Amino acid sequence: MTTTAVVPTDSPYALSHLDALESEAVHIFREVAGEFERPVILFSGGKDSIVMLHLALKAFAPAAVPFSLLHVDTGHNFPEVLELRDRTVAEHGLRLHVAMVQDYIDDGRLRERPDGLRNPLQTVPLTEAIQKLRFDAVFGGGRRDEEKARAKERVFSLRDEFSQWDPRRQRPELWQLYNGRHAPGEHVRVFPLSNWTELDVWQYIAREGIELPEIYFAHEREVFSRSGMWLTAGEWGGPKDGEPVETRMVRYRTVGDMSCTGAVDSAATTLDAVITEIAASRLTERGATRADDKMSEAAMEDRKREGYF
Repeated sequence: MTTTAVVPTDSPYALSHLDALESEAVHIFREVAGEFERPVILFSGGKDSIVMLHLALKAFAPAAVPFSLLHVDTGHNFPEVLELRDRTVAEHGLRLHVAMVQDYIDDGRLRERPDGLRNPLQTVPLTEAIQKLRFDAVFGGGRRDEEKARAKERVFSLRDEFSQWDPRRQRPELWQLYNGRHAPGEHVRVFPLSNWTELDVWQYIAREGIELPEIYFAHEREVFSRSGMWLTAGEWGGPKDGEPVETRMVRYRTVGDMSCTGAVDSAATTLDAVITEIAASRLTERGATRADDKMSEAAMEDRKREGYF
């Protein structure tokens, strides 16, 4: 009979919870590198994708990250986020593929929505880029604490030849054993941050000194109120009549398309202040600030079935 040594939690050799999460994510990146031929990392310049890239850099240091990056650009992204995206790519000598929603609108493959939202339009450019570039594993920054549909995901999430997600085909992942088998034309979405919370992400950013776009910290911005959220005025179609613009001290908890990402009133200008604010919050970041998740009770799950992140 064999016995397994258990390290006491107060031992100097015990991992902190951030070390444990980091170790799990690094293991996932290395597992994918060994099991798949053409992985890609979804990278928008938002906090979760920045943390994910930071973990990938750690996983393969001192060698280069053996994956390229992919961003589905709606055309209505925050300039501060795109600036950091491009600077990060250049700094690390990475290859970035950009699929533009605007190109699909211009040639008639997609139509603008009446509500101006473009985040739901990302699905077709994403799935076609995956098929065209023959990616067989796609890293995403989704976390289970964000939204109930994402809570159903496994770390390795199988997608069929149409990039569609069927929760009934999810595989067990006991003991961190991941099954990446897939038929020709299928691919696997991989979520290294699945077990992280929003608070974990921010604590890790603080510990590692990771640079973020400034809009994640409190700043003065011209915004207007719609459906209980502070939205940024822009070419996407806001504000409408009866939606006065005002200058407020706000910050963003999550960053997507300007048409669907709401700011929150905040005085948190530092990492410590943001962490304190999040620890006291009782709303998830997407539940509080994403209009695209409020289109229906099952909005995210419906989009995931169609091939969304």
